[in-house]
Amino acid sequence: MGRFTIADGPMNRSKETGFAERQSAAAAAKKAALERHRVATNDPQLAERQVARQAVKLARDTRVAERRAARLAEEARLAAERAAEEAARQAALEAAARAEEAAREAERAEKEARDLALEAEKQAARDARYAARKAAKRKGR
Repeated sequence: MGRFTIADGPMNRSKETGFAERQSAAAAAKKAALERHRVATNDPQLAERQVARQAVKLARDTRVAERRAARLAEEARLAAERAAEEAARQAALEAAARAEEAAREAERAEKEARDLALEAEKQAARDARYAARKAAKRKGR
């Protein structure tokens, strides 16, 4: 009888006990667990541990809030820097545009002055030709 069969193993213990026994064992286990829970809830150290856990949680939440506030402040500072840089760049672009417009205006005025001088030279040349014709006409008479 040295052979070991599955029917003899510990997995087959449920066949040895009846339903009532299993039910009462389950009820006893449930009652023991409930009693352990009651003892644990009445433990004075439990309240201390809960207070300590609450303090740790509060400190952790405070640190998280401080980090979040610092991150938001840094983001706001960077956004302000970017806005200032953008405003400075925009002002530089506007100043360059104004300088370019002033240069165009000066060039336009210079061209107008050259045109007027050229027109005056042409008029003087015309007048000289006219005067020369008139003088030649008088001389030829």
